[in-house]
Amino acid sequence: MIFHKCHGAGNDFLVADNRDGHIRLDSGAVRRLCDRHTGFGADGLMLLEDSGMHDFRMVFYNPDGSTGMMCGNGGRCIVAFAALLGLGHFTFEAADGLHEASVVSRDGDRFVIRLKMKDVSRIDEYGDGCFLDTGTRHFVRFVDDVEKTDVASLGPRLRHDSRFAPQGTNVNFVSRDASSIRVRTFEKGVEGETLACGTGIVASAIASWYKGVYVESEAPGRASSESAPVTVPVRARIAPLKVSFTPCGGEFRDIWLEGPAEFVGTVDASESMFI
Repeated sequence: MIFHKCHGAGNDFLVADNRDGHIRLDSGAVRRLCDRHTGFGADGLMLLEDSGMHDFRMVFYNPDGSTGMMCGNGGRCIVAFAALLGLGHFTFEAADGLHEASVVSRDGDRFVIRLKMKDVSRIDEYGDGCFLDTGTRHFVRFVDDVEKTDVASLGPRLRHDSRFAPQGTNVNFVSRDASSIRVRTFEKGVEGETLACGTGIVASAIASWYKGVYVESEAPGRASSESAPVTVPVRARIAPLKVSFTPCGGEFRDIWLEGPAEFVGTVDASESMFI
């Protein structure tokens, strides 16, 4: 029962090959494995499993043991893991549907992965931000300076806001710098800030274009052609990423998330009390 430790822009995961179905985890085992003090430590855990129709299936768990959602950084990491396993194609099932991906570059255990995300069919506007589903539910709030924002205090309040009950929501804080948007995310399931959140970065990029916070010179915000592809550079806490998409009559299609995925080591949980 070998788990590989990897991270996408600082968002870290345990991932294992479970194509033969030998790993069976309950929520308690996931919590114990992901605990940063008494376990191996991770923002989530993933199993790469067999798919009857596609290259593989991605099963994702939050560190609290909850499942049933997509993780963008996890998606890039599991594609890099599939490449390490020798898979040559990357079309896979996830909780929110089918995804495809490609390896942009590789240097040993360091990858840059381009991952296609689900289409976004609507944005709900509130006075203090935007709500949208990019495979996971996200609220995007725009602030003057994300580095000065009290994410630890504001994040839990918005995560449990009655507007998003009963499921709750992830919360992203976004500000603009000279050449990109900067994003910090409070993640439900982690119940704290992570160094990056892939679905949150996608939500932040789309909402930033939609609200005119980020404007490309050749595609000036909402006034631009609705068929023109848009690329938004994003800076997470420790790494740059980019999101591209095509606005189509209030929807957003052909959404791609590109960024790093890196492996840092392995842990053997075969004899572990954590399982």
